[in-house]
Amino acid sequence: MPSIESFNAGYSRREVLRIGGFGAMGLSLARLFELEAAAGITSSRKAIINVHLDGGPPQHETIDPKPHAAAEIRGEFGAISSALPGVHIGELMPKLAMEADRWALIRSLTGSVGRHDAFQCQSGYSAKDLSSFGGRPAMGCVVAKLFGQADDPAPAFIDIMQGRPLARNSARPGFLGPAYQPFRPDISHMFHRELEQGMKSELARLGEHHALSLELDGSLTLARLDRRSQLLNGFDRLREEIDASGMMDAMNSFHQQATGILTSGKLAAALDLSREDPRIVQRYTAPSHSEELASYTSDGPTSPQKFLLARRLIEAGARVVSVSISDFDTHSNNFGRMKTLLPIVDYGLSVLVSDLEERGMLDDVTIVAWGEFGRTPKINAKGGRDHWPSVGPCLITGGGLKTGQVIGETDRHAAKAVNRPVTYKDVFATLYRTLGIEARDITLTDPQGRPQYVLDEGEVISELV
Repeated sequence: MPSIESFNAGYSRREVLRIGGFGAMGLSLARLFELEAAAGITSSRKAIINVHLDGGPPQHETIDPKPHAAAEIRGEFGAISSALPGVHIGELMPKLAMEADRWALIRSLTGSVGRHDAFQCQSGYSAKDLSSFGGRPAMGCVVAKLFGQADDPAPAFIDIMQGRPLARNSARPGFLGPAYQPFRPDISHMFHRELEQGMKSELARLGEHHALSLELDGSLTLARLDRRSQLLNGFDRLREEIDASGMMDAMNSFHQQATGILTSGKLAAALDLSREDPRIVQRYTAPSHSEELASYTSDGPTSPQKFLLARRLIEAGARVVSVSISDFDTHSNNFGRMKTLLPIVDYGLSVLVSDLEERGMLDDVTIVAWGEFGRTPKINAKGGRDHWPSVGPCLITGGGLKTGQVIGETDRHAAKAVNRPVTYKDVFATLYRTLGIEARDITLTDPQGRPQYVLDEGEVISELV
């Protein structure tokens, strides 16, 4: 067992976390942090923005066009050259094509369980895995367990997904329990996403605490947080009253964190886009040639501002932020809907990467954009593409990863991977690595007291590191 002196000899956080994960022979998390503190190791500000393309993005219209396939496969849109020699992108994503050297394009994402939510894109696992113990935790919940502290000014994991991922509680803590659930602020007043009728009842069944507002009681609201004079006059007294009464000791970790968030006001400020430079807000607004949404369930031209929120939340201290853009569930009118929706995604991702780079954050923040599966190669009778778990697209950049490359290859119909298949767990192993976590080495304790590896399989994508 390594001593404190050996940690002082220069172990990195990644090495410490690896050593801390060997089950019964490893270190407890508390002991791990003690050794880190003794070694002078502090948490980095590495972070993840996980963009879920809600409904399942089509590989043909995004990063794997098949211009030489028959019309019923290739669809209505063409392919355009990119910044990578010999690599073509769907014509609806011209910014991605021009900036392809800034991204890694994974064309061979396989292993989808075919479930219509975002859980696999949040955890790497099927919802059935360890379901008798509450299921596997989302990545953000794992990061909250490993890195989160009760006095953090912002939660480690913030979920601002809407639509299907919200209604199906995709970013859930699983066997870690409710103390590690994501902080899920209600952003519906900022971005309206109409739910399908059946999902409205699903969301209602989750209860009023599924979305978390910034309040501990009726007198402490987001509106009050926005009034700086009341912040200055009221929160100092609130701190004193809480400490004097011993409430902080009595609260569980979640309530402690909520109180810390409220009294700092940092998270509330991050969620308030009126505090952002209006020119930046406008920069995150996609050009629009139509006032109509692609579908009543689709996001519109202001939806890239969700990426701006994610950037602000990371600046406030979040480590993982999950975002969604809807609605890629195109069983009908795939081409009409993609003609409106894909340019919005293309524009938003481009602005996000440029903004992070200009702020010196891109090497610390990893962006992944993907969905629960791809879409069928053959176009159906309604002009749509149906669910296709066999293969799908994935975009990744930032975090110090090696970009400017295509990983994997599909057959002539983009129906299956024929070279270098990449699984969801491979992507997560890579995402965890950018945070300094070796997910195949670290264990978490389930309710039966047994160690469970953060990832039970999956390999870091070697081309990216």
